[in-house]
Amino acid sequence: MRRFGHFAVGVAQGSAEMFSAFESGGPMWTGHGPRVETQDVRFDESFAEPPVVHVSLSMWDIDRNANQRADIQAVNITRQGFALQFRTWGDTRVARVRASWMAVGPVRHEEDWDLE
Repeated sequence: MRRFGHFAVGVAQGSAEMFSAFESGGPMWTGHGPRVETQDVRFDESFAEPPVVHVSLSMWDIDRNANQRADIQAVNITRQGFALQFRTWGDTRVARVRASWMAVGPVRHEEDWDLE
């Protein structure tokens, strides 16, 4: 369990279309080449410490004639943002992916003093 100490708790959320590969014949759709897509996300306001980030697929358009394999995660989490990372492998062909995310973490209270 993560404890936030004396800080207020902030919640940020959003959604991002990560790629659309079928129109351009990208590697996610053709099954050849790098099978990883990464998209940077910046929070509207910084957290006091790196938050906990939860990600999920909110839309995926995938070929039904192959196995359905997907791995999605938040990587490189900082106070200012993180990177969404989607990966597939094998014969899976993915046309489009949209990911939703929610970050929960400590934020400074508006009455906190900055002594630096």
